[in-house]
Amino acid sequence: MTEAAKQVAQRTEDRLDKVVETVREQFEEITKSRFADLANQGFFDDRIEQGPDRERAESRQGKPDGPG
Repeated sequence: MTEAAKQVAQRTEDRLDKVVETVREQFEEITKSRFADLANQGFFDDRIEQGPDRERAESRQGKPDGPG
């Protein structure tokens, strides 16, 4: 490969790396805000039957939620 072709390939690779970085940053920003919006809207509130919250939910069944 000639020197000119190597330079073009390197510049192209550098530009693609920048595009990948930009897309990744934008995806993370969109995903984070979307996830936060869903959480704030209570989307995950009914998901307590999974994981560590399951025991807590089972132990609280039939008990009032708070002082009152």
